[in-house]
Order: sequence, then C-alpha cells, then structure tokens
Amino acid sequence: MAKLDPEWAIEEINAFLNVTTQVVPDMGPGIAYFGTVMRGPETEASQRAHVVEQILDRALPGWEKDRPKKDSEFSWLRDQASRAKAALQRQAELAEKLGDNAPDMDASNLHPWAWENGKSYWNTGHYHQAVMQAAIRINAETQAKLGRMDVSEVALFNEAFSLDAPKDGAPRLRLTKDDGGKTYQNLHRGARAFADGLYTAIRNPGMHKPQQSDGGEEQLALEQLAAFSLLARWVDQATLDTA
Repeated sequence: MAKLDPEWAIEEINAFLNVTTQVVPDMGPGIAYFGTVMRGPETEASQRAHVVEQILDRALPGWEKDRPKKDSEFSWLRDQASRAKAALQRQAELAEKLGDNAPDMDASNLHPWAWENGKSYWNTGHYHQAVMQAAIRINAETQAKLGRMDVSEVALFNEAFSLDAPKDGAPRLRLTKDDGGKTYQNLHRGARAFADGLYTAIRNPGMHKPQQSDGGEEQLALEQLAAFSLLARWVDQATLDTA
C-alpha cells in the first residue's frame, strides 16, 4: 500500500474546513440574521467529510475512539481534521525535535495477511485484537496453501517447514532449493522455530490476556504485527513441494 501523500491530504482537509466553517450569511441591506450557518452545502460537507475520515485513519490512528454520536455541524470532526493537518504539516520537524528521527514503521505497509483483517480494530485503538486477527489470517492462508485443514498453528508450521520429504497429504513449504548445504537446513529450522514462537508466545497467551510493555500497547502490538508480517511473507513467497 502506498504512503499517504501529505500535500494532497492537507488540501483535502483545508477544503473540508472551508466548507464547514460557520459564517454569518449576507442577507442583503437592512436584513439582520442572528446566528451562523455553514459556509457550504451540507451535501458537499458530507462528501468531503468521508474523504477526511479516510485521511484520519492514516494520520491519526484511533481518532474515532471518543467520537460523539451527534456532530451535526461537524465541530468534532473539524477538531480532529485540524489535529491531523498539524501532524502532517510538522511531521518531519516533530520527528527531528522529539526523537532520534529513526525510520517509522507504517502498519499499512505490512503484508496484507498481517494487516487487512485487523486494520479496522487498529484504527479504533483495539491493537491487541488486530494482532490476533493477523495470527488467525496467516494460519488460514497457510492451511489453504498447503491444503491442510487437519492441523493448525504450531503443528501446521512444524509440518510446513519440516526438512522431511513431502508425503501424500503433507506437502512442504520451501524457502529455497535444497542444495545439500547448511543454509537450506538453517532457513527451514529457523522458520519453524519463528512460527512456533509467534503462536506459542503471542497468539496463545494473547487469547486470554493482552500483554503489556513499557512502550505501551500500541508499540508492542506494532512489533508483534511486524513479526507476523515476516512469517506471512515467508509463507506467501515459499514454493509448494508436493509428493
């Protein structure tokens, strides 16, 4: 998925803010109007609000958490749009001044199996649930690729990356060709151990209680998603070896 274009996003936010600004209408000479109205038509405001909401999903994850049920004049959405605009305008400066300017990790650029099923949870601040959805999706995709519905999770990946020859009903996933060298063996042993670790230490405990971290739930979840994304890429790119 491509990165958000900040210049385009800011233009869209400005257009939304302009249309939804409250103004005193010009009623003509000798006529006074008490109160304000929205500058643009409500139809255009609603259309622009839809685009702005998509921008907020990318620029301010979790922005909908405290959204009011009624926002007839778009007051709350305007506040969120203004926050997103500031974040987009000053993101480079903030990264430089507030941190070490290290590379950012964008969850939307993870492998689709690790992101698509959980992005709605992530965007509403339910980070733990997003990780669990990634684990479920990657397990299902691996089962589908191998045609194995009889095993799942740890057992599934142990069989998938086994160094044993494939059997009827038990194909293997190969990350590289078998040249008889140590690299081939190490790759597949490592993949088995990596998958075992993810499903044993993250997926299974995670079904009962979200894990905590000094960096906060969001940071921990992002690191976990990245780990599942790597496993997804290995499975997706692997060659199917059948008997």
